[in-house]
Amino acid sequence: MSYETVIGLEVHAQLLTESKLFCLCSTRFGADPNANTCPVCLGLPGTLPVLNQAAVELALRLGLVAGCEISQKNVFARKNYFYPDLPKGYQISQYELPICRKGSIEIPDSGGSKKIRLTRIHMEEDAGKLLHEHPITRSKSASWVDLNRASVPLLEIVSEPELRNPEEAVVYLKELRRILMYLKICDGNMEEGSLRCDANISLRPLGETKLGTRVELKNMNSFRHIEEALGFEVERQKNQLDQGKPIVQETRLWDPKKEETSPMRAKEEAHDYRYFPDPDLLPVEIDAAWLERVKADLPELPSERRGRFHNQYRLPPSQIDILVDQKEYAEFFEKTVEACGDAPRAANWVINDFLRMVKGDPALVRTSRLKPSHLSEAFQMVDQGRLSAGLAKSVLQKVFETGRSPGEIVSSEGLEQIADTGQLERMIDLILGESSKEVSRYQAGEGKLLSFFLGQVMKKTQGRADPKLAEGLLKKKLGH
Repeated sequence: MSYETVIGLEVHAQLLTESKLFCLCSTRFGADPNANTCPVCLGLPGTLPVLNQAAVELALRLGLVAGCEISQKNVFARKNYFYPDLPKGYQISQYELPICRKGSIEIPDSGGSKKIRLTRIHMEEDAGKLLHEHPITRSKSASWVDLNRASVPLLEIVSEPELRNPEEAVVYLKELRRILMYLKICDGNMEEGSLRCDANISLRPLGETKLGTRVELKNMNSFRHIEEALGFEVERQKNQLDQGKPIVQETRLWDPKKEETSPMRAKEEAHDYRYFPDPDLLPVEIDAAWLERVKADLPELPSERRGRFHNQYRLPPSQIDILVDQKEYAEFFEKTVEACGDAPRAANWVINDFLRMVKGDPALVRTSRLKPSHLSEAFQMVDQGRLSAGLAKSVLQKVFETGRSPGEIVSSEGLEQIADTGQLERMIDLILGESSKEVSRYQAGEGKLLSFFLGQVMKKTQGRADPKLAEGLLKKKLGH
């Protein structure tokens, strides 16, 4: 039987706030275990939570961008369950009245775009973390609890079950991550856990409209793991259904070493958590004036920037995708275009050289010593014949390492391009005199040896010879 895959994603994004959702403890990653805690996030008796307004505004940013219905009245609820990393015995979340409903995320799709509808976006606090190895002694004799993440603010973004294969699910997640980073809502770091994804997946006979029994997948901390886990689960469920065996509604864990999923626990339903409004938190009311203030501060989105780069700069889609992937790449490119006035040239250098220097790390783009003005200066020197295109790459690498300008480096290291005809002729005469056999072969018809002679010229001049001038002189002297 042929089946249709149905996937919905639940994405947890850690909000870029300095303090936690209900207290003033730091959200900084990498602190010593339990260093970023206080009586509130430890859940000690008698403490009261106070909502972080910045977290609400970040949630509103995504809701507005996704075209969601914004709830004027927001209520926080207690989600009750027991686990050692949940100090209060409940998680403060939203249930009946989330901050955002509906809306959609637009993803690239076969040269066009496709909208993936959202069910809801809601705020909640994170739980702590269980360590099954002591961080100092490395003992594995027990499990330890680190509550640094307890009460860190999260957005949970729940999609409708409209993704139809693992590849599309990854495209959606990458675009959502890109939007979150453009909006400065989340840093998108999956390795540190600031962006996490659970997937609900089911299969149904092709043409059927009723959803099949869903399985939830956890423990996926990279795009590759998400795609592999979903791919494995598609095949597993197909085999089950083909054999007439029912799919069990459960939560399964992805094991990247074994490359398979395994049962974790039976899947809970909402009523299992006994949600009720948190009596310690007042409802949050969002008025039109607040929304307008947030809306006025929204930046250009990745999809909007893609369209503008196509219309304004006429770049190929492959280059646009690389430049728009990170906000820092796009901004560096545009500043380079502003400085030099040549978009195709700027795109080529930024993509092929600059991004290699920063190793594709957006943080290094922000702190780079190599500035768009340096690229423009190097381009100008190449156009003026003062610097060869080949040497320009090494000069810019030195700019990146030292922060000195291209002009300073070229002057101090004697890298000025040799465009003196007499000087080049004397050098070429010397090279041809030392290569009589190759000269004879060239004149006998081996035209490809021209590149050999040109290479010798560039070698003797340490790359400083004007290649076009040198090639012309070689052809003249070789009787081409």
